[in-house]
Amino acid sequence: MVSCRQDATAFVKNTAFGGALGTSYSITYLTREELNLQREIDSVFEVINNSMSTYIPDSDISKINRGDSSIVVDKMFQEVFELSKEVYTNTDGFFDPTVGALVNAWGFGPGKQVELDSSKVDSILQFVGFDKVRLTNTGTVIKNDPRIFFDFNAIAKGYAIDRLAEIMDQKDIENYLIEVGGEIIAKGENKLKQKSWIVGIDDPQIEEGRRLKITLQLSDKAMASSGNYRKFRVDSITGKKYVHTIDPKTGYTKNANILAVSVIANNCAKADAYATAFMAMELSESIKLLDAHKELNAYIIYLNEDGEVTEFMTPEFKKLVVY
Repeated sequence: MVSCRQDATAFVKNTAFGGALGTSYSITYLTREELNLQREIDSVFEVINNSMSTYIPDSDISKINRGDSSIVVDKMFQEVFELSKEVYTNTDGFFDPTVGALVNAWGFGPGKQVELDSSKVDSILQFVGFDKVRLTNTGTVIKNDPRIFFDFNAIAKGYAIDRLAEIMDQKDIENYLIEVGGEIIAKGENKLKQKSWIVGIDDPQIEEGRRLKITLQLSDKAMASSGNYRKFRVDSITGKKYVHTIDPKTGYTKNANILAVSVIANNCAKADAYATAFMAMELSESIKLLDAHKELNAYIIYLNEDGEVTEFMTPEFKKLVVY
């Protein structure tokens, strides 16, 4: 026991908290001596915002969305683009960052919300499809139609966490926990407590406040969660609830039986993208994809045919559950 205490006291707990990417972040990293990485952390958020934030008018993605085809995108934009293409293909188009025009139209993006009917949805769908865009060898983006609107918000947050983790790795920091807006990377363990990092998943049936559904131990993995329990808007006139998950196939918001999804993967950008896709996909299709991609593990909370809350969990995910 003495050696354990000595080992724990050999580590210094460094923390960083704040707001970024439209949400909050919390970072804990354990080192042998005090270390302040705030400047590097701020730099990651700034660079990603300048590259991929649809809320910043002079970001690269905003310029591309306005039709500027001369923009040479940075390495980060290229990596997010290529991973998006991979997940788009693997999910048969259910993950699609060109859904931005629909995100705006439904009132969940930076653009103008419009009153939608079936004909307007059909007209916007002409500008949706990741097979209608490509990245050239010179780093420019070509769109089949200038009205195609990119929205990387369902992957950029996870990607930002990956870049923050890369900073930690470059500094030879072996134990850290990075959380941005509920997405997480954990490496090593909590040496101060001599145990694994413990993380929680929110109960999707609690719309106000928080209650954890389950907790699990996470090490050397990333986890991203998606759900409609907080991200929705209510029409002030009709009172109808519109969830933020949009089906890129139909163009409509997805009031489906999937309540929440958490995905564990080797990197957070991938976990983020698949968690978004599984919210729009049928449960049977998600399970089929998970069977084919053993590098992914998932926890899906859904309503069964009787309207009862039911859970699906891959075997490897189940092994990580603490309670």
